[in-house]
Amino acid sequence: MKKLDQLRGQLKQGQVYRRNDLENLSKSPDRHLAALVKEGTLQKLSTGLYYYPKETVFGKTPPNEMKLIQRFLKDDRFLVTSPNAYNGLGVGTTQLYNQRTVYNHKRHGEFKLGNRKFSFRIKHHFPTRLNEEFLLVDLMNNLDMLAEDKGAVLERVMQKVRSMDARKFARSVSKYGNAKTQKLLKPMLTTPEA
Repeated sequence: MKKLDQLRGQLKQGQVYRRNDLENLSKSPDRHLAALVKEGTLQKLSTGLYYYPKETVFGKTPPNEMKLIQRFLKDDRFLVTSPNAYNGLGVGTTQLYNQRTVYNHKRHGEFKLGNRKFSFRIKHHFPTRLNEEFLLVDLMNNLDMLAEDKGAVLERVMQKVRSMDARKFARSVSKYGNAKTQKLLKPMLTTPEA
């Protein structure tokens, strides 16, 4: 029990841990992890991923989304978005989706981390932060998956493109657009002069 107490004392509330993080702190990490989960100190989020929740007057807090994804990927190069972000573009999207997409360089597929579901997609290029140009290109990349009237959205996208900075948008289309998006938007774009 003394070893378990020592391990518990080294953990910090609000942190997400991988199993291998605890290998340096315990000679029996699997046994100690099972005991810490059983007593409620740690919550198992996924295979090899654990969270030490913070206690508040409202109960236990969930893990910070960014920390959770960073520990899951073992990488801080990712971008979290949702089709809900398209609603702020003013192109006629209004649906609300219960989906979080994580563009990254390592994992692909649907993963449940704790009580949250994420769609991880490997993408070679994505910005460090969401911006209007990227979101518009991403909307076009995912247009077939949206519940809205695709023709109406496409028409509004074309109107919006005319009001945007042509150079910035052309770079985003070139960098982030799939083949279909590039083909659709290419006639709208003017090639930036050298």
